[in-house]
Amino acid sequence: MERRSSIGNRLLAALPPADFDLLAPHLRKVSLERDAVLVRSGDLVEQIYFPCTALIAFVMDMPNGQAVATTMIGNEGAAGILSTLRSIRSPMTAVVRVAGTTWQISPARFHAALAHSHGLASAVQLHMRSLLVQFQHIAACNALHSVEARLARWLLQVHDQIGDDTLPLTQETLSELLGVRRTTVTHVVHKLRASGAIRSNRRSSIEVDRPRLETAACECYEIMRGRIDRIVSAEGLRSSGHGAPPHGPRRSHAGPWTNGDKVHAHTRGAGAERSRSH
Repeated sequence: MERRSSIGNRLLAALPPADFDLLAPHLRKVSLERDAVLVRSGDLVEQIYFPCTALIAFVMDMPNGQAVATTMIGNEGAAGILSTLRSIRSPMTAVVRVAGTTWQISPARFHAALAHSHGLASAVQLHMRSLLVQFQHIAACNALHSVEARLARWLLQVHDQIGDDTLPLTQETLSELLGVRRTTVTHVVHKLRASGAIRSNRRSSIEVDRPRLETAACECYEIMRGRIDRIVSAEGLRSSGHGAPPHGPRRSHAGPWTNGDKVHAHTRGAGAERSRSH
């Protein structure tokens, strides 16, 4: 757990050291702002992201202009990993919904490491399974459960990542997660406030009561969380008794990262990350 938390991303932390070392020189830690668009549907995938504290939503852009979130990725996984299937264009739009930090690497560097790493290939396969589980459960949940129960599930998922009762979520984000209009969001939030599951809601944040939120959520939350935890557990990835080194990636000698004006990011040297971990 110590190694996992110091790296910040469970998928990276679970890699055996030899496999992690193939990625380490090319990883950069950056800060992502809320609402930053990492890649749009149909665009080339320019970076693969391994979130630490950031939360990234995968969004389907519908012909009528409506955007619907299909899943969210936090410190358990990666965004852009579908490029390993040689799908160089993103099938969905990836948007930062909770600001925070992430490791990033270019697809070319990642593919080069993947070609020489059985452990990394296993990690990619497990992550694909994790995504499939999420897509399956969310599709079933959307068809079978009430908007109120689904909102409670989404809020619990965000709470798992944030670890704080105040969730930095806007009305627009909730509308996107649920695939409903803002008027419906307002109604459902009011119902959860009446039950005590939501203590307060402001323009850009929601304060929740987790025990009551768990009561309001459908069973999909517990089932999905349990399955994903088993899939992304370090034991599922390790071929040796150790995960990645606790200090995270060593400083890379590659050039600085740039991505136009899609993402407002502040690049920090991994060496500084290591010095703070001691």
